[in-house]
Amino acid sequence: MKSATILGGLALVALLVGHGLGLFASPPDRAMGETVRILYLHVPTAWTAMLAFTVAMVAAVGALWSGRPGWDALLEGAVEVGVLFCGMLLFQGSIWAYPTWNAWWTWDPRLTTTAIMMVAFLGVLILRRSVQGAERRAVASAVATIVSYVDVPVVYFSVKWWNTAHQGFSSTGSVDAVMLAPLLISLLGTTLLGAALVVWRTRIAADDRRREDAAPELPPTPPPLDLEATP
Repeated sequence: MKSATILGGLALVALLVGHGLGLFASPPDRAMGETVRILYLHVPTAWTAMLAFTVAMVAAVGALWSGRPGWDALLEGAVEVGVLFCGMLLFQGSIWAYPTWNAWWTWDPRLTTTAIMMVAFLGVLILRRSVQGAERRAVASAVATIVSYVDVPVVYFSVKWWNTAHQGFSSTGSVDAVMLAPLLISLLGTTLLGAALVVWRTRIAADDRRREDAAPELPPTPPPLDLEATP
């Protein structure tokens, strides 16, 4: 898994530089103060989670269209990484929300739709563990992934569609350069880390599929003897 190792190494460098600048070189925000520093981790985590789910959706379409095992392996790897980053996103959001909103959790539209996204894709992973047969599993999880992905654009546009306490859209022009640099570097590092994990998990899933396809089919179990009918 040389490519995953290279991506992971580049991610580590970018994360160290980005978060180092965010912690020690970036000034506190006028409104949020020191709390703003978690955004250098929070925003890239959100981006990487939704990017992973988007990759999973593309893989789901590829799996249904071609039936190739590689697409199904990519789906599994991307969904697992997306769920990991989505869980981190919700945890980070709670840490940010308490000093900002004086509450660890609130049923804000952005938070609620993100929680739904987490549960939906977690359901895809549970479905994969419950369906027997590689081809049936691939089809079922592809359909479930496409259905779950409907919530991803809802999460993204929730701050625009509804009255929400969550911070709205920001552009690069509205962020000072001293804050934008660590944010973009951290975004690059988190994206590379997500890509490394997807590559790693996809290869493991592909190896598991090859072993499953190569395993000999067990003969059907013979019916039990009816001892009462034996003379």
